[in-house]
Amino acid sequence: MIKKLFDRRAGEDDNEMSFIDHLEALRWHVIRSLIVVIILAVVIFINIQWFFDYVIAGPINKNFVSYRMLCKLAEVTHISALCVEPVTVPMQTTTYAGQFLGSFSIAFIGAFVVAFPYVFWEFWRFVKPALNEKELKSSGFAIFWVSFFFFTGAAFGYFILGPFVFSFLANFQISGQEMMKTIPTLNDYIDNLTNIVLGCGIAFELPVLAYVLTRVGLVTPGFLKRSRKYAIVIILILAAFITPSPDMISQLIVFIPLMSLYEFGIIVSKRVYKKLEEEDRQWS
Repeated sequence: MIKKLFDRRAGEDDNEMSFIDHLEALRWHVIRSLIVVIILAVVIFINIQWFFDYVIAGPINKNFVSYRMLCKLAEVTHISALCVEPVTVPMQTTTYAGQFLGSFSIAFIGAFVVAFPYVFWEFWRFVKPALNEKELKSSGFAIFWVSFFFFTGAAFGYFILGPFVFSFLANFQISGQEMMKTIPTLNDYIDNLTNIVLGCGIAFELPVLAYVLTRVGLVTPGFLKRSRKYAIVIILILAAFITPSPDMISQLIVFIPLMSLYEFGIIVSKRVYKKLEEEDRQWS
């Protein structure tokens, strides 16, 4: 598949490009993306205290907006499980450099999330020469839609799923005699938050994936419908991976939106497939 992409990129150039030339072009797209991420990481690192207190530590802050909104939603829907208890456990580092090194992780992860549209734009610039005129026309809003679904998923993980996961894990007791106390490390919290936010951001790209795979002829609406039962199992496994907590509420909170996105992907695939059939009839 990569060779095919390189061959199609070469076909658009005046002079045929070698494999090394393609790698050189890709290298500069990667370098520019890294430069932007590094610049944003430096900005975040300079303001690390504010960024940690008001962004990173949001889902474990008792005043986090999601806790209030979820409790109001619980009152309206009469589903008491939606009103989760705010996280009150402290965090710790077990090494002298723990907070300092943790700041680097926070800065670079935050920078990547913020720079995601630009990173994808650089990838798009690399792929663009391999697309024909019809493919370019049909994928004109690719950067917008990929970024939209990524940020929607990331926001879902941060504002909705995060509070449920951290509340459950922080308040879970393995012993009724209170001989165990949860005191998570900073790295443990960062890893869990990263898995939740980035995991949801990537998982929410299902409609985009359905569009691309249908466009290149790898899947059809009928195939997606027939594969629905397998998709349910895969999405359940994905939900278990994204949510480190084993409670059913957190699992369902992830499963329902992802399953809805899969159904939306079938609709997208159906429209793309119908359009491809119309184009084939015009050319025949």
